[in-house]
Amino acid sequence: MPTAQTRQARLRARRRRSHRRARQIAVLGFLAALAVVTLLLTAFGSGTPSIVGGPDDVVPVRAGLPGRPDLQPLASVGNLQLVMPVAAGAVTGVGFHGTSRGGLDLKPAGRQGNEGALARLWRRITGTGQDGPVWYQLGSRGSSVAAVGAAPGTDVYAPVDGTVVAIRDQVVGGDTIASRVDIRPNRAPSMMVSVSNISPDPVLTVGSTLVASSTKIGKAVDIAAVEKQALAKHARDGGNNVAVSVYPTDGALP
Repeated sequence: MPTAQTRQARLRARRRRSHRRARQIAVLGFLAALAVVTLLLTAFGSGTPSIVGGPDDVVPVRAGLPGRPDLQPLASVGNLQLVMPVAAGAVTGVGFHGTSRGGLDLKPAGRQGNEGALARLWRRITGTGQDGPVWYQLGSRGSSVAAVGAAPGTDVYAPVDGTVVAIRDQVVGGDTIASRVDIRPNRAPSMMVSVSNISPDPVLTVGSTLVASSTKIGKAVDIAAVEKQALAKHARDGGNNVAVSVYPTDGALP
């Protein structure tokens, strides 16, 4: 039978173990809190900020540069992939917005530059990254139009492999201010890709065969001179852009 001294020694040992466990739990709690604070500071301190439209916050314009774009992803819809129609060095910004003209919603490539704080935090926690350009949501919803910022005179190339099926005038206030090139993509013949806000290349005709990122289809025009552009919030030069949309069939084109 244990003596009083033995019982006291055991009691003291239990107390020491209890104190050690309490200290260990406190240290682990402190380290966990420190990790969360560090993560939050990283997420909110170094993430890409939302652009507020001031002249010092927008992407600087580069003059229209010659050269073909790389096969850089722009967006997708179903199995149809769209690539950037403008060389990377000439892009002033990329935005997506909706339209009432029946276009299909596009899935943007890259990372949203004005995504919410929770989305940025989740992306940092999961460590997920996205290939493609930084893009901005223009308006509250919708992504059926990809607006690729480009200064007037910038060379514009085909965003898909396909065939030209129409070259249409863009009319604003009774004046023709640009053209729209409609392309039937080889990989999705039931769809139609429309490239707007351009002056078509003189050699481009209905029936022309196009190769993505290689075939020049025209030059960007000064669309901002006649219509206010939502992309102006994220790019200088009034937000001039080449607009790319996808429609389900030729009959559904506006």
